[in-house]
Amino acid sequence: MDTTTMHRTLGRSDITVSALGFGCWAIGGEWFSTEGQPWGWGAVDDEESVRALRRGMDLGVTFFDTADCYGTGHSETVLGRAVKGRRDQVVIASKWGNTFEEGSRVCDLVPDLTPGYVRRALTATLRRLGTDHLDLYQLHLGDAPTHEATALRAACEDLVREGLIRAYGWSTDDPSRARLFAEGPHCATVQVNANVFEDAPAMFTLAEEVTLGAVIRGPLAMGALTGRFSTTAGSLSSGDIRATPPAWLRFFRDGRLAPEWAARFDAVRDILTSGGRTPAQGALAWLWARSPHAVPIPGIRTVAQAEENAGALAFGPLTGDQVSEIRTLLARDPADGM
Repeated sequence: MDTTTMHRTLGRSDITVSALGFGCWAIGGEWFSTEGQPWGWGAVDDEESVRALRRGMDLGVTFFDTADCYGTGHSETVLGRAVKGRRDQVVIASKWGNTFEEGSRVCDLVPDLTPGYVRRALTATLRRLGTDHLDLYQLHLGDAPTHEATALRAACEDLVREGLIRAYGWSTDDPSRARLFAEGPHCATVQVNANVFEDAPAMFTLAEEVTLGAVIRGPLAMGALTGRFSTTAGSLSSGDIRATPPAWLRFFRDGRLAPEWAARFDAVRDILTSGGRTPAQGALAWLWARSPHAVPIPGIRTVAQAEENAGALAFGPLTGDQVSEIRTLLARDPADGM
């Protein structure tokens, strides 16, 4: 496939990105709640992170998504290093909404939904990234009350008029909330959780109806779709969120891949690896087949991960028949051997 065709325009904006982005949660390194719950993906090598991000750029990835709270600011700082001198070649998205002390590595994800905080958070984000504007700014609190979201949408419109951001969106899995934000002229995206295991039909329908880019978080099911994790041996560090997962992270248990999800993965592995793809590349291909608005943002920490994920662009989407077959296989009960 000609990878030059693998691009997306974000909603009603004039922002064009590669059909694959890179998520920058993991490069924030270790960070925790005050009670010791890990929110990061373990220790990282910043130099390797920079090399990985730049390798992605070399391979045609132009979209990078982060958030101010990842590593309590560290992810944005590392991304800023990586894009220095190449800022005009990339589209950068970040998120706001959670308060934290920069550099503390501790964050209890306490929200601030006041319009004034939007500007203060953006000012700090631009400083860490080393840029004078952000391409996409996203509300990070998926369940924010709608009456407060309306005021935040208006604040984002002010930032667009001032040239500080080009567009904005909401990271939420609620169609009604995404639709509310989409009433703003410069709302371009919704960031939604979706992957082979967790379809999001209502969100994909909404993206089509109101013309939003669907930035896909969790495209590899937190690593469960890569085929690299065992159900019997723990291989996750104590600083990795998957080692002691919160309730919403259901793919891992006791530091290892939960058996029921391993069974689902085994059922669809052959389809995902069709045509010489790796499982991860197949999972990304499923998302491209699922919606023409989808821009998956798998996380990376190493050059090897960057190369593998970027390699999915050369294969393009799965076929409609393959998507249907996966749906049929996953509809069966794992206890029946799928």
